[in-house]
Amino acid sequence: MSARHAHLERMTKETSIRLHLDLDPAADFHRNIETPLPFFNHMLDTLATHGHLGLKLDGRGDIEVDPHHLVEDVGIVLG
Repeated sequence: MSARHAHLERMTKETSIRLHLDLDPAADFHRNIETPLPFFNHMLDTLATHGHLGLKLDGRGDIEVDPHHLVEDVGIVLG
């Protein structure tokens, strides 16, 4: 079986996203989701938990302007 995982980065003027997604994580794979938006972290953790996904994410952005840039760019990278 081939490995189904990806390491992706997206850097823009507004955001910096680093993501590791593993569709077939080992039983001991730990999720590590870090953004400055606690509810967004919770929702991504819920997605990974119930989707049985390995997810490591470090996302930073200009949330003082508006958090939608960060949420949008994480969605682009995750998609």
